Amino acid sequence: MAEPEGRIIIVTGATGALGRLVCELLDERGAIVVAVSTDAPGLESVAGTSHFACDLSDESAVRELASIVHGQYGRVDGLLHLVGGWRPGSSTDEFAWLEARILTTLRVCTLAFADELASSTAGRLAIVSSTAVDTPSWNSANYSTLKAASEVWVRAVAERWSRGHTAAAVSFAVRAIGDFEGSTSPYLLAEQLAALWNAPAHKINGARISLAA
Repeated sequence: MAEPEGRIIIVTGATGALGRLVCELLDERGAIVVAVSTDAPGLESVAGTSHFACDLSDESAVRELASIVHGQYGRVDGLLHLVGGWRPGSSTDEFAWLEARILTTLRVCTLAFADELASSTAGRLAIVSSTAVDTPSWNSANYSTLKAASEVWVRAVAERWSRGHTAAAVSFAVRAIGDFEGSTSPYLLAEQLAALWNAPAHKINGARISLAA
């Protein structure tokens, strides 16, 4: 069986441009795609096996989602967390807006699915971070801070999984996603996300993979 065929993979942020592409690619390669978004109408046009509208910053809602997914499939092999957002600046209001989307959703989702992923024969967690972590500016202070915190959270998950040798948590770093100069092609990023199941967990667990142009 070629990877990721047959894997149960949750894609959050599934109605975003990258999320749609990732769902389509995984679906074409035989994965069982569980597409998740807050945009219920938008999910109707997303490739996948199951579709769930869920507020991923709501712990009780995500626990319920985890229970449903477990009931349907009995396991989870991947969580590709593609939820995010962008707002410039350093104000408190903007920080709160970004924090709920970038960090809280990541924490809530990994807490709900970490045990399932750890017990999989090839559990994978991945996020898309930013090179703004490496070169922060005042204009992106909130965004850079929260992306850095997200990477730390993923590394902490990786440490938790390091003794099991079957699960891996990975961060991808890009400057921007698109087809313009200095950006990373969404198709390249989607391919890299789908390829996570081709590498042994111990070789990629805790990795920060730069795809910056």
